[in-house]
Amino acid sequence: MNEGHRVYKLMEMWFKEAAVSPKAQVIMKDFLSRYHATVVKSGCSHELAVEELFSTYLELIRGLNFNPIAFESYHAMIIKPVNYYQFGIDFASPLVNANVSEYVGEENLIKIAQQLKAKENVIFLANHQTEIDPQLLNILLEKKHPDLGRDIIYVAGDRVISDCLAIPMSLGRNLLCIYSKKHINNPPERKEEKRLHNKRTMQLMSQLLSEGGKCIYVAPSGGRDRPDEQGEFHVAPFDSQSVEMFYLMTKRAKKTSHFYPLSLLTHRVLPPPNVVEIEVGEERLPKYAGVYASFGKEINMMNFPGHATENKLQHRLARCDYIWSLVARDYKRLNELKDKNEKNQ
Repeated sequence: MNEGHRVYKLMEMWFKEAAVSPKAQVIMKDFLSRYHATVVKSGCSHELAVEELFSTYLELIRGLNFNPIAFESYHAMIIKPVNYYQFGIDFASPLVNANVSEYVGEENLIKIAQQLKAKENVIFLANHQTEIDPQLLNILLEKKHPDLGRDIIYVAGDRVISDCLAIPMSLGRNLLCIYSKKHINNPPERKEEKRLHNKRTMQLMSQLLSEGGKCIYVAPSGGRDRPDEQGEFHVAPFDSQSVEMFYLMTKRAKKTSHFYPLSLLTHRVLPPPNVVEIEVGEERLPKYAGVYASFGKEINMMNFPGHATENKLQHRLARCDYIWSLVARDYKRLNELKDKNEKNQ
């Protein structure tokens, strides 16, 4: 795609109107180039379709620059007048190799659907690999469980609601917006403001749990999995305080809640940076690849290895480690499934 195309003209217009930094300009141009090359090479779309998708993406970013939409502690997906929900799926879909993508745990999803129908809550304790994980889950679930894929409420960090390239995707999801521990102290003068915001979010989540019938996704690691020195991805350690907070909140709610491990292998379509960046704004390196998910059996939050200890701290750590081990185990199985599915591709 050469620089005479309409999409480049839209990009330059946005750069000028919003006084976009040189760093952000490089990130955006590189993203367009890589997205275009990936989608065309995949054979699942043609050049005009890529132009249309990216033109729409830029128009949404430009529009939000003039009329920003504030994310409250709880954000309900926006589908009118702009259907951000559908756009996110349309934008992510060309990156997914549907021929090899797969999820496992259908029997658990059937049970989850029954629990939600009975107005009970479901909490997914999951790993997290790419900023478009919500859209990728949608794509995996769209044939058999479209309602679940649409209605999941995601506990979202501040990056996905402050990075202009992520905002159009985030506007199309149900979010509980929270500042993660990794970023709450940056900058220091906003620490108290962020703490109060998190408190409001927790109060709203308590209300949602008491209403019942809610499915919430949370990544207790507080962020995305990152590659090790060999470039291999592993499930990041879970924060026991995060797990305990969600557990205690469900115990206080008026409705019963159920916890499930959810493992995602999605990093190849849009890998995160190798390290956590302090500043908002990161390069996007899209690729065409299969995506995988494992919906594990319901977790017994009371009976687990190490639960008998009378030391409260050790009890909480043991529960967290056990849940992490379930997600990590299923993640390993997803890698085996990936290798099997893609062996002859």
